[in-house]
Amino acid sequence: MADEKKIYTDSGIEIKTLYTSADASATVPEQPGQFPFTRGVQPDMYRGKLWTMRQYAGFSTAEESNKRYHYLLSQGVMGLSVAFDLPTQIGYDSDHALSEGEVGKVGVAIDSIEDMQTLFKGIKLEDVSTSMTINATGFILLAFYVALAKQQGADLKKIAGTIQNDILKEYAARGTYIYPPKPSMRIITDIFEWCSKELPKWNTISISGYHIREAGSTAVQEVAFTLSNGKAYVKAALEKGLDINVFGKRLSFFFNAHNNLFEEVAKFRAARRMWAKMMKELGATDPKAMMLRFHTQTGGSTLTAQQPLNNIARVTVQTLAAVLGGTQSLHTNGYDEALSLPTEEAARIALRTQQIVGFESGAPDTVDPLAGSYFVEALTNEVETKAWELIAKIDAMGGSVSAIEQGFIQDEIARSAYEYQREIENGNKIIVGVNKFQVEEQNNTPLLKIDDSIRQLQTEKLKQLRSNRDAAKVDQCLQQINDCAVNGTNLMPAVIEAVENKCTLGEIADELRSIFGEYK
Repeated sequence: MADEKKIYTDSGIEIKTLYTSADASATVPEQPGQFPFTRGVQPDMYRGKLWTMRQYAGFSTAEESNKRYHYLLSQGVMGLSVAFDLPTQIGYDSDHALSEGEVGKVGVAIDSIEDMQTLFKGIKLEDVSTSMTINATGFILLAFYVALAKQQGADLKKIAGTIQNDILKEYAARGTYIYPPKPSMRIITDIFEWCSKELPKWNTISISGYHIREAGSTAVQEVAFTLSNGKAYVKAALEKGLDINVFGKRLSFFFNAHNNLFEEVAKFRAARRMWAKMMKELGATDPKAMMLRFHTQTGGSTLTAQQPLNNIARVTVQTLAAVLGGTQSLHTNGYDEALSLPTEEAARIALRTQQIVGFESGAPDTVDPLAGSYFVEALTNEVETKAWELIAKIDAMGGSVSAIEQGFIQDEIARSAYEYQREIENGNKIIVGVNKFQVEEQNNTPLLKIDDSIRQLQTEKLKQLRSNRDAAKVDQCLQQINDCAVNGTNLMPAVIEAVENKCTLGEIADELRSIFGEYK
């Protein structure tokens, strides 16, 4: 037989022409809902309840975003996901000089408790699960949310949702950090500790592989770097004396779904198995504290500006990968996101894609439907083996924080991104409509444009807020935050009191900048 051309996944895993039982022989049949959870975290998975269908939204002002939330809820969304603008992410109020040109652009501008009240106007926080994609200022946004829940008379024990709160991947892949790694880790463990007592249903962190993948990593690197970061958070919490069986149940993960259907399914299955083993080694004895529960978002970086309607097909494949891989919640991207924030129509089609997979495809009817496939089982084992090899290298450096400080993780991601782009440019990797099957096209896709006047609106609101609050009380609250930062007391109660007294996001972030400094 002539030499066959070798085929590899983007992670460098060779794909054989044919798989047989010999390739999957190391796989032990397992029950879903039982350690090590390869087949899923629930015994009946989607037969009991479908994944939470989320739509990530947030743009312009809190008023505009609120309208989009009401629209999405009317269309069948089960949970809200909030995108914040860049100034909110890095701790600047909308009227700060560095906020110019960025207010309301990539998400909603939230400067104060009043913006939070507007964002959720007409929405009872006890009735929805809210996910907030926020990291460096996650503790402040959580404080706004808790303060609003209290104003609504909600039972904090019933409030459900997630803050991303994953600062390590910001240093490695994304860049919206404020403080150096060590004080940032301290803020995160303060959140773990406070929520374990006051907000028991809240997911205190969503350890994100999504942005690592968007920055150019492979599927294997996404798993290895995400789980290594997870391990660093767990160790920091253990050093603080927190109980792994308590906080371990509130850790969640956030993964990307790309186009290679089988590698993605294998990635999700391997990640669950690996995290269960990792948590057991770190001392967890409660099976629920060993479960890797995750949210998935379809791959933004896979969407093309050329022939944008092709992205509907890409998002459908990625949706199937997430569902066949056992995700707990899912956001599907709009077909127009390579061009602008999604229009209402694009957001609706993205949601309908999930609903069609959920109600028409049959994919949710049985647990882990690809289990036992020789190919998928072999691929799951391969992803796991390669990811453990990378984790061993990171452990040898002293863990994720050290690996990031040494630039190892950043260099690995950059190398993969470069190799991927080179494969596209030399034609070895085909992207439909980009380097093959191109057409002459006029772009008639309707775009969502955000007006720069939003900064003026937010500035006016801030001016009014500052003139209508008790200045002495504000100073007192900020001093209390300063004292907690210096003496090591948990920051959350002081931050909640500050936002209730109309301290702004920027003022709170600046108070901690004066103690912790900024990471350059």
